[in-house]
Amino acid sequence: MEPIDCAIRDIKAGKNVRIIRPSNIYQCELQDNVFVGPFVEIQKGCVIGRDSRIQSHTFICENVTLGERCFIGHNVSFANDLFKSGAPDPTPENWISITLGDDVTVGSGATILAPSICAGAVIGAGSVVVKAITVKGIYAGNPARLIRTL
Repeated sequence: MEPIDCAIRDIKAGKNVRIIRPSNIYQCELQDNVFVGPFVEIQKGCVIGRDSRIQSHTFICENVTLGERCFIGHNVSFANDLFKSGAPDPTPENWISITLGDDVTVGSGATILAPSICAGAVIGAGSVVVKAITVKGIYAGNPARLIRTL
């Protein structure tokens, strides 16, 4: 079996987009001034808002939207199949869409399993977000809990 190469294909890219290779980025939109570090995967249907930064080793699954000026730390994982039946669901229509507001910061090693994080929220390193974040604040832990409002 031949190895499959990483690719950057079928993307809509704004001005001053910088992608460090190797990366696997396809069928998505990267708006102006987006930075993507190495070893990042961004799947189809994603929109990365202008002036956002995605650090190395991050996985952004299908149908994730990041607002403007978001910072995604190293090794962050977004997951939209929540295994509701106890196993992977092959039907994309059953998966959640994930939306982050503007100015969201997600610390290294965090996992995002919730449909939304409000503008200005900070997610601590290693946190696991399992419920929508609706109040601007600092969240940490597993599951992520509000530490203090901002």
